[in-house]
Amino acid sequence: MDVKLHKMRGVVNKLYERIDYLIENCPNMTAAPYNYNYIFKYIIIGDMGVGKSCLLHQFTEKKFMANCPHTIGVEFGTRIIEVDDKKIKLQIWDTAGQERFRAVTRSYYRGAAGALMVYDITRRSTYNHLSSWLTDTRNLTNPSTVIFLIGNKSDLESTREVTYEEAKEFADENGLMFLEASAMTGQNVEEAFLETARKIYQNIQEGRLDLNASESGVQHRPSQPSRPSLSSEATHAKDQCSC
Repeated sequence: MDVKLHKMRGVVNKLYERIDYLIENCPNMTAAPYNYNYIFKYIIIGDMGVGKSCLLHQFTEKKFMANCPHTIGVEFGTRIIEVDDKKIKLQIWDTAGQERFRAVTRSYYRGAAGALMVYDITRRSTYNHLSSWLTDTRNLTNPSTVIFLIGNKSDLESTREVTYEEAKEFADENGLMFLEASAMTGQNVEEAFLETARKIYQNIQEGRLDLNASESGVQHRPSQPSRPSLSSEATHAKDQCSC
């Protein structure tokens, strides 16, 4: 049953992705210009139960899901942010943490500009598995992918099993950005997503990302020229008429 449900969920997610792509790339489907300059693809990875989906919902909906179900396959969310006066649409893929889904969720690593790697500060086992998650990320994404380490559940200080200092040392040794955060209180959630975007944008400005390469995880959306109104078109047609 889990396999069938997973396959159905995968099909639905692919449909959502395709619809989003068509809306963005087919001007006849919408008269409105793009309201953003770039699209950045993110993935959220880490063990089951570390709070990946809760972080996603806190960032995209500004609310905490107390009874957040375990992700089957992948979940998807979007939000438009601003970096250096540029509007950026984040497309965020929240992947399942169970080992049985790893082979499937690995396909979502490709073309990711940012990877948020999450562990639970109250469960050392989730921290101990970070090396495996990091290996997958480095092997399956491009060399310029920004990896941000998040120690979730910082609100549960009394049951902490992983110190800030050892996680910071791990991040520094592996060239990762790092913050502890709380999906419940919202502490540092915004900062983690935004700092990742700022670093990606910096890489663009410094020429470290080839925007023409699909694996960059970035799409540039230049502002569309404003379309003439129907009334102005009608007036122009009338002026051209020889009746």
